[in-house]
Amino acid sequence: MKGKIEELSIEELDRSLAETKEALRKERFKAVTSKVDNPKKIKELKKHIARVLTLKREYSLGIRNKKASR
Repeated sequence: MKGKIEELSIEELDRSLAETKEALRKERFKAVTSKVDNPKKIKELKKHIARVLTLKREYSLGIRNKKASR
């Protein structure tokens, strides 16, 4: 997954971020209301969000070159 997000464009990163945040919200709700199948899932989702936000920040600072939409 890590190598894959570095290949995404900014629009795709935004979409991935929104989907991951929604998945995290659902997992947290499941953790509160019932037993969770995979407790590590929340931690993985949070790390994915951090990676996407880091890439977006690197693009905004010019550390990475922006990729056009496919």
